[in-house]
Amino acid sequence: MSTAAHPRTRVDEIAAGIYRLNTPVEIGGPVGHFNFNQYLVADDAPLLFHTGPRRLFPSVREALARVIPVERLRYVAFSHTEADECGALNDWLAAAPRAEPVCGQVAAIVSIGDLADRPPRPLADGESLTLGTRSVRWYDTPHVPHGWDAGLMLETTTATLLCGDLFTQGGKGDVPLTQGDILGPSEAFRAPLDYFAHAPHTAQVLERLAQARPATLACMHGSAWQGDGAALLRALALRLAATAPEAHHAPQPKAGTSGTAAPAPVAGALTGAAAA
Repeated sequence: MSTAAHPRTRVDEIAAGIYRLNTPVEIGGPVGHFNFNQYLVADDAPLLFHTGPRRLFPSVREALARVIPVERLRYVAFSHTEADECGALNDWLAAAPRAEPVCGQVAAIVSIGDLADRPPRPLADGESLTLGTRSVRWYDTPHVPHGWDAGLMLETTTATLLCGDLFTQGGKGDVPLTQGDILGPSEAFRAPLDYFAHAPHTAQVLERLAQARPATLACMHGSAWQGDGAALLRALALRLAATAPEAHHAPQPKAGTSGTAAPAPVAGALTGAAAA
C-alpha cells in the first residue's frame, strides 16, 4: 500500500458533530486508488470509530487534532479485528492516556483483550454508550459483511450508522457526503473482490439495521451517504440475495415445503460463536 510520502488526511463534518477523516492510498493491482475513513463523534467523551491502518496513523492523528486535542479522545471503537479497523489501536491509546478500546464481546474475548495495550470496553448487542449529550448503540453483526466478531454502531442523535465495510466504494473518496447512488459503485467494487461472507442470517442483520432508520451512512471506504438508510439497506439485502454463491446452485425445494429455513437469530449466532 502506497500512501505517498506524507498523505494528507481530509476532514469533513458529515452530520452535526460527526467528522469524516479520509485518507487516499494507492493499493495497486485490481484495486488501484482506494481510501480509508475514520469517524470522530465529538462530545464530552469523544469517540473515534476505526483506527485506520498503522502506517496512516501520523496523518490521521494530525487530522483529528484539527477538530479536538488528541489527548481528549476517550473511546477508540471499531467493527472487527482487521488492520484498517484497529491496526493503529495502540498508537491511539498511547496518544490519548484516557482512551479505552471499544468493541463487541467476541472481539474483546478472542483478540483485543490480548492485542490492546489497555483493557477493552466490550459492548453487548443493543448496549448503549453515553458520550455526554450523545450516545452510540452497538449492534452485533457476526459475519456481516465479514468477521466472526463484527458489529456496528448507531449514533442516536443524528441517526448516523457507523456502517464499517458496508457499501465499500473504491477510488480516492473525494466526495465526503452524497445523496447520490452508492449501491451501484459499491456493488461494482464487490464484483471482482467479494468481501461478504454471505452468512445465512445476512438479510436478517441488514433488516435489523434498517429498522433503526439511519439518516446517514458513515462508510469506511468511499463517500458517506445521506437519505433513507432503511431503503438502501434493504436494497443491499436484495442485491446480496441475488448474487450470493448459493443463489446460483441452490437445490429446488421439495413439494409442499417453502425451501427455506428460518435464519438463526443474530444473538443466537453470537452466543454460539462465543461458546465454541
